[in-house]
Amino acid sequence: MKKVNNKVVIITGASSGIGYACAREFALNGCRVVLAARSFDLIRKQAEELVSCGLVAMPVKTDVSVEGDCKNLIETTVEKYGQIDILINNAGISMRALFNDVDLDVIKRIIDVNFWGTVYCTKYALPYLIQTKGSVAGISSIAGYQGLPARTGYSASKFAMHGFLEALRVENINNGLHVLIAAPGFTSSNIRKKALVADGTTQEKSPREEESLMYAADVARHIYRAVKRRRRTIILTSQGKAVVFLKKFAPGLLDKLVYSHLAKEPDAPFKK
Repeated sequence: MKKVNNKVVIITGASSGIGYACAREFALNGCRVVLAARSFDLIRKQAEELVSCGLVAMPVKTDVSVEGDCKNLIETTVEKYGQIDILINNAGISMRALFNDVDLDVIKRIIDVNFWGTVYCTKYALPYLIQTKGSVAGISSIAGYQGLPARTGYSASKFAMHGFLEALRVENINNGLHVLIAAPGFTSSNIRKKALVADGTTQEKSPREEESLMYAADVARHIYRAVKRRRRTIILTSQGKAVVFLKKFAPGLLDKLVYSHLAKEPDAPFKK
């Protein structure tokens, strides 16, 4: 189990939810954290809050769908700290619309953030991560194991993330690079409120009872421990573990269960 004290950690999508919770968790454990997000005013305030507590944090305005922003994020981090030890690819957006109804630009926007954002950041960080024998983490979803109805673009982006990170792991098997794929399950955050509907606008209201979901801080602690222990994958909910099991042994049954479960959501775009 490697120590992560004083490591340099970049976290994308750090303005809220799991991203900001990870920034706090790693900072509290002695890491130097870089908060990356489009909402610079927000991550600047969050970084100031961490610094006021005696922690080390720096905000960098980043739209991960823009390659130049990702390159700048890495270069700014190296210029400030001289190294990169951990990259947590957390930035992501979701959707909630049937493929038959959705504007294709919605799919593209999701792929650009969820998949290409991971690729861009990892591409520019990789030489530094290999130098430190560091870690790349992808914050994925059960949607990366099982296609979810009304979330075609989201599932596609997470399947793509899985394939990319698994191939990266094998390519670097002799370089000491650690690659983690984390599937938190439904977590209380803004991702559902900001999910895109058929015309590309946000749905604003979560279809789930957020107070009944996992807390972002709990997810962050699991991710911290998984990076520390250099785990390959983590699936954080019993429901998620059941999905992965059924995917392997009863995929037809799983399809029906998933359809039935998601059809019960308020205002679901399809019915049972």
